[in-house]
Amino acid sequence: MAFKIFLDANILLDFTLKREKFEVSKQLIQGIIEGEFQAFVTPSVVHITGYWLSKAYGNDKAKKILLELLTDIQVIDCNHTVTINALNSAMTDIEDSLQYYTALHHKLDFFITHDKHLKQLAIPSLPAYSAEEFLKHFSE
Repeated sequence: MAFKIFLDANILLDFTLKREKFEVSKQLIQGIIEGEFQAFVTPSVVHITGYWLSKAYGNDKAKKILLELLTDIQVIDCNHTVTINALNSAMTDIEDSLQYYTALHHKLDFFITHDKHLKQLAIPSLPAYSAEEFLKHFSE
């Protein structure tokens, strides 16, 4: 059974904008395409990624890239209760708390991010790893 992972916006941005952590993000995306992992994002991650892709490549190419990614990545969302729980959590970054608690609500296995502060606040039922850490420990 494939692990269910949440991809934070920084993972998608590293891959699509070919930033510093491009290679490891590419390896993670390849594992998703090959069915090694099931990947999930929220509409907010799509929004954030779309914003930066549009600035870098223009709207048409940004939409094309997002649609291609969403062939293999599923969009999930949260409800009112999850939002309240996220806002009441110890996480001070609102966007991070909403993403994390949505992944928690959907019972995902891992939260993949390059955000060191978010990783420190993760709880055992939803561990947060960098792409490098995750691939090192859980890739086939």
